[in-house]
Amino acid sequence: MRAGALLAGALLLAACAGEGAPAAQAATGVAGVVPAAKDVANPARVRIPAIRVNSPIIPLRLDEKGKLIAPKRFDVAGWHKSGPEPGEKGVAVIAAHVDSTSGPAVFHRLRELRRGHRVTVDRADGSSVTFTVYRIARYPKNDVPNGLVYSSGSGAQIRLITCGGTFDRARRSYRDNIVVFAR
Repeated sequence: MRAGALLAGALLLAACAGEGAPAAQAATGVAGVVPAAKDVANPARVRIPAIRVNSPIIPLRLDEKGKLIAPKRFDVAGWHKSGPEPGEKGVAVIAAHVDSTSGPAVFHRLRELRRGHRVTVDRADGSSVTFTVYRIARYPKNDVPNGLVYSSGSGAQIRLITCGGTFDRARRSYRDNIVVFAR
């Protein structure tokens, strides 16, 4: 993690369907700096064989209102670049759309992951880090336990996040978030 980078407390996909839908939202709480045990290269690709994910990863940033700017495309995942790189101490966050108006997106099958499944992140320097899923949860977007999701545990961890639950056609948004916990 770059010195002084803040670990955002909560990156919630606000909407995962439709062009121009709201992006992700940052935490309302104060985020702390997480010291890194060692600096690692930026993530370049996420592979999840159990659900046939093999996607490039692009860096995502927060806008001036603290919302994560979601990938414009539905065929890539995004990593919250102000937080740790996957493999560094702390919780790295990778988010992707579940679907679009034209069909499934990168994390369409995320809800199918189970305990013990592997998530591998390939880095820009050619190295890789593999995480093992230990929990899958679904939270209403307005009731995500931010501390548990975004800063719990020790060592290097990763959270994979997408939308889920019921789709609200009026808001063009899913009501819930699917969160995969891995270490």
